[in-house]
Amino acid sequence: MGSVGDVAEARLVVLESLEGLDDAAAAVAADLRSRGIDHELLACDPAYADTALFCEHYGVDPADSANTIVVASKREPRRFVACVVLATTRLDVNGAVRRRLGVSKASFASADDTAALTGMAIGGVTPFGLPDGLPVWIDARVMGRERVVVGGGSRSLKVRVPPAVLAALPEAEVVEGLAVT
Repeated sequence: MGSVGDVAEARLVVLESLEGLDDAAAAVAADLRSRGIDHELLACDPAYADTALFCEHYGVDPADSANTIVVASKREPRRFVACVVLATTRLDVNGAVRRRLGVSKASFASADDTAALTGMAIGGVTPFGLPDGLPVWIDARVMGRERVVVGGGSRSLKVRVPPAVLAALPEAEVVEGLAVT
């Protein structure tokens, strides 16, 4: 494929096999399949894993792309939450998320904290395969889409799912006003 600055649209390839996936992506894909979750695995050039580049390069409507963002409290004891929001919105970290966490200050978790907590790199974080006990808050706007593309556990994989499967995750909760436009 071309350079990251190349805006020529590429075709998304639906993967039928887990062959060639790194450990994090393979674990997410295997978990999805073992639980019988309706999904499509989509190959992604890691250079285009960040949402804006991904949508532009692969011709995906940003309204059908959802980011999974880990947020952390600033003070001890540290509290974490994974938030799922459409790419067309902005996570309300200092408002809705901070209040729901019950902390005075919150911010995006660092790349190192995110990787240590989830085993996933920024650009590949997904609501699937997260550690037990980590809350997953889904902005209500996500539920209005027919299908959304989320991370796949690594920068080389994306997953397309109906939003209802996100809301059915054990630690998930749909939240009104989690994101703003």
